[in-house]
Amino acid sequence: MPSLRRAKRGNRGGVISCQLAGVEAGSVPERTLHGAAPSGVRAVSLFPKDRDLSKPLEHVELVVRASDFRCAVEELELRLDAFLAHHLDWRSRSSIQQLIRDEHVLVSAPGPEQPSVDAPFSIERRPGRYLRHGARVRVVIPEAARLAATTSEPGDLAILYEDDEVLAVDKPPMMAVHPSGRYLTGTLIQRVHARYRTREGERVPIRLCHRLDRETSGIVLLAKDPQLHPLVMAQFEGREVEKEYLAIVRGQPARDEGMIDLPLGSARASAVMIKMTVREDGMESQTGYRVLERRRECALVLCRLHTGRQHQIRVHMAAIGHPLVGDKLYGDDESVFLRELKGELTDADRASLDLQRHALHAHRLVFTTPRTKQRIEVVSPLADDMREWLEQRSPA
Repeated sequence: MPSLRRAKRGNRGGVISCQLAGVEAGSVPERTLHGAAPSGVRAVSLFPKDRDLSKPLEHVELVVRASDFRCAVEELELRLDAFLAHHLDWRSRSSIQQLIRDEHVLVSAPGPEQPSVDAPFSIERRPGRYLRHGARVRVVIPEAARLAATTSEPGDLAILYEDDEVLAVDKPPMMAVHPSGRYLTGTLIQRVHARYRTREGERVPIRLCHRLDRETSGIVLLAKDPQLHPLVMAQFEGREVEKEYLAIVRGQPARDEGMIDLPLGSARASAVMIKMTVREDGMESQTGYRVLERRRECALVLCRLHTGRQHQIRVHMAAIGHPLVGDKLYGDDESVFLRELKGELTDADRASLDLQRHALHAHRLVFTTPRTKQRIEVVSPLADDMREWLEQRSPA
């Protein structure tokens, strides 16, 4: 959580004002919605877990909590524009102020007679409006952004498997699976919806069954029928889906194969909220691996997930001393990840990464079709950029 710098404001009768530590007024840096904040700032997920990922986001609702800012309830007071700049990654401070003036922001402020759950929302046009603990803020996504997020050209779509129930697509690296944050257009789900239409031109309600990180390439499974969607999702949650990935790791694993059984949890000491780490009190996490090829400074490894934790392969391989090539977050220096978010990667950073995305590819997926109960195996060959990079390395 971000720490706070508290300062008495003489013109406000001694009220304590809270600011994000390390962030100057009028200069709150940007970050990605599903990514991370700059040092000293924590990212917060804005999407409910059960949201249909195939639908564009119409509004974001946030709650002001003193615990998020390490501040006592009675002491918390911060500007609306600073609060939004802390949470909304795809907008600069000045554009957030304009968003407020354009009446896209509503505030529900608690009072003695109305707790925050009952207080009505009203349009707030003042960027400098101060918020206290319990206030709710609703940001309406501008119509132009929503339109951009729902219209897309079909583009290239590599179909690996398709029947009446499901669709498996080969996602290229550096493509978001659905609109969020800085990536509102050109996403995988938009390409799918642009391609699959009824005879009347209506969009077929195809839904994502799981996600891949933007940098990760490979298999993405979608349900073609909304009624079948929860049945496929249940297979992922019940660990009934076989998932294998190809990864290029730095160094030479001592063993040709093995099982990494290390519990994972949030890296609380990190400035990056989404970062995971090995923790004794973490969630059970198991990754099997087998070395397929050895090169002088790296190895191609097949990883099989026995659990499905966030960033599991990346964290586990880093934990045994072999982080993925190109991994900005779990490599030697997480500040590279933060600089990439702000568009400040240096030539030295790029050279140290070798590959400009983390070398992870969703290679094999085995699942059961929900209606016909057929066991289906889908395989995606190693992505071109990973294959070409590996071929340029000398044999071990």
